Amino acid sequence: MIFALASAQGRAGIAVIRMSGLGVGDVLSSLTGRDLPAPRSARLRALKNKHAERLDEALVIWFPGPASFTGEDMVELQIHGSVAVVEAVSEALYDLGLRQAEAGEFTRRAFENGKLDLTEAEGLADLIDAQSEGQRRQALRQMGGGLRDVYENWRTQILDAFAMVEGEIDFPDEGDVPDALAHRAKPGLLKLADELRDRIQDSDRGERIRSGLDIAIIGAPNAGKSSILNRLARREAAIVTAEAGTTRDIVEVHMHIAGLPVCISDTAGLRDTDNLIEAEGVRRAKRRAKDADLRLGIIDLSSNNHDVLTALSAGDFVLYNKSDISDTPLPNNVSRETFCISAVTGQGFDRLENALETVIKARFTLTEQAGLTRTRHVACVRKALQAVENATHNLEIAPELAGADLREALTAIKELAGESDIEAVLDRVFSQFCIGK
Repeated sequence: MIFALASAQGRAGIAVIRMSGLGVGDVLSSLTGRDLPAPRSARLRALKNKHAERLDEALVIWFPGPASFTGEDMVELQIHGSVAVVEAVSEALYDLGLRQAEAGEFTRRAFENGKLDLTEAEGLADLIDAQSEGQRRQALRQMGGGLRDVYENWRTQILDAFAMVEGEIDFPDEGDVPDALAHRAKPGLLKLADELRDRIQDSDRGERIRSGLDIAIIGAPNAGKSSILNRLARREAAIVTAEAGTTRDIVEVHMHIAGLPVCISDTAGLRDTDNLIEAEGVRRAKRRAKDADLRLGIIDLSSNNHDVLTALSAGDFVLYNKSDISDTPLPNNVSRETFCISAVTGQGFDRLENALETVIKARFTLTEQAGLTRTRHVACVRKALQAVENATHNLEIAPELAGADLREALTAIKELAGESDIEAVLDRVFSQFCIGK
């Protein structure tokens, strides 16, 4: 039997303690000195320790298995949220033979008892950690079995192809088995391979929603990068002076755009310098720009320095700053989306912020279909794709080889669902949960 505080640590109006395992019903009866309440009905009960000392007045809920979160008998105690009450009730549970649950142990028991698969458990972990609207929606979709529906469809297609291949291998001379039955599996395998490739190509979206999006502001010294960061952040996040090279390290601001967590980085001005500290800042700026999902290249309209354009990629933004003090027209040969702005007056920032939201929605948010949100998911689907491609090729050589490949594809799908023996993976997934979940 295990127990844990399922609510946050510290002083609160209410604290929730959960218990799970064979015998927790007897534990509840011992705590209250009364018979078990009706299942899934909250009842007010006095809790007492082994010395019959009154600990608290609590709402208690009894969840007999298998109709519970873990699939085992479960109890929830809604007690007053003081540290003293939580400690007293915990001590009473220790005395009754329970132990403290490990991180993620409740959810792991639910997984092991077939209440949810590994992708749904990962969705639950993501929901607990969600800090933005996009993360919440994605986690709910996955926790609700969205990815399970996807891979079960893949499993069905693989099994259909496998049945054709095995039919030709096992019954080559049967009159009711069509000739070259294995070759009839090829169109379905080609279609499945396309689906797997599409999911892999789209996987970056799901991972970006989980981990957040990086946007780097780059440009020459004194182009106005720090002022632009401050205006986007709506606070004085970076130091702004008239002296070139003020920013020598990376200044980060975390915010939400289009329902996604975004980290916008102000970087050191890009230029050659003999100053060792500034040179290190330039090196870090270039590295951050290279790793960023989107770059905002800043050009001072009052200067002729357009070197930053060489550090940008297709789809990046070009911001021509200081429009309030320059009449220089925008170049006509810039193919990227460009903005004429003033970090001082705010001119052009409405259009810039709207464009950022539009681009982030288009590039980095998911469709209504569940996507691959973790590196583990992508690795499993890559294995399945390789096996399906091999099977398609081997249909032309020998059905036996194609059958072996399709078995590998099924194994990859089992790994995705957490059905195969991947103890190390399970340990890693559930260790990331908080205690009590």
